[in-house]
Amino acid sequence: MVCLYVDDLIFTENDAKMFDEFKKSMMKEFEMTDLGLMHYYLGLEVIQTTAGNFIYQKKNVHDILKRFQMDDCKPFGTPVEVGLKLCKDKGGKDVNMKRILRYVKGTTDYGVFYKREDGYGFIGYTDSDYAGDIDDRKSTYGHTFLLNSGAVSWY
Repeated sequence: MVCLYVDDLIFTENDAKMFDEFKKSMMKEFEMTDLGLMHYYLGLEVIQTTAGNFIYQKKNVHDILKRFQMDDCKPFGTPVEVGLKLCKDKGGKDVNMKRILRYVKGTTDYGVFYKREDGYGFIGYTDSDYAGDIDDRKSTYGHTFLLNSGAVSWY
């Protein structure tokens, strides 16, 4: 898999020989510097271990909290009141952003862990809120699907 954003290139492999051939051909064609394993990319911090890859945004969270002078605030367990149902209110008041930032303060070490596994597999997760929108009774749902294609590292 190859990901390109402006002048940053990331590629993954599950075949070391193919990986080396691709890297050599890219370096021959373009002026490139091999920075080794990825540690930081587009605001994401990456920790790679033999167990898998962990992606998080601790630095971004700290920067946001500092920008709003809330880097020393006490964390809050939830971003909104428990059981709160949101509705359309065109004449409503602005939202107080502090609670959300206090929640974010408590999530600085949260991230996504991509477990390194051998073999192939396909896993899906879904969640839904049937007719949960109090204005038009629409449902809210989300889903994610993961395709495991063997052990990979990001470069």
